[in-house]
Amino acid sequence: MTATEGPGAADGGAPATTGGDAPGRSRDDTVAAVVRQWRAVHPGLDTGPMEVIGRINRCAALLQQAEDAPLRREGLTRPEFDLLGALRRTGHELTPGELARETFSSGAAVTKRLKQLGERGLVERRGDTRDRRVAHVRLTDAGRDLVDGILPAQLAYETAVLSGLDGPERGELAALLSELLGRLEGRLGALRA
Repeated sequence: MTATEGPGAADGGAPATTGGDAPGRSRDDTVAAVVRQWRAVHPGLDTGPMEVIGRINRCAALLQQAEDAPLRREGLTRPEFDLLGALRRTGHELTPGELARETFSSGAAVTKRLKQLGERGLVERRGDTRDRRVAHVRLTDAGRDLVDGILPAQLAYETAVLSGLDGPERGELAALLSELLGRLEGRLGALRA
């Protein structure tokens, strides 16, 4: 079992504070239970990384399972909205390859999503005049209107999801995640080079 799988029936222990907790704060979440189990099996193991990465992974999984309600009402998935959003916020046509980079998606996934969005009349493709292998994608008026209409509701939904954190906590969390993301992106970029 890893930190993202959750506790099993064997976890009957009381809530415990994990090693990485801030003073005065105890964590009784799924990852804390997994960490207690691993510590029982391997007491000398440093579970600090699991306490961070496990919680990030678990939060991401729960957010994905929740399916963003405003998007779902419009019949969109988060990855589809990310493509539409990339086209809207950049304000110009993008190639499928550029959209893949903008949305951290594979080329095949972007191609499939663009086909579906095109069938709904939300995006249009235009061939490149110099290279017929290249396509340029832009939002239709309907696509732009959909993004502009849904964004305030989506942000309100995300605000509600984060409502348990006050402003300073959210700011601190955002800064820490930004630091981690920057380091990971730097490492992955170096590995690809």
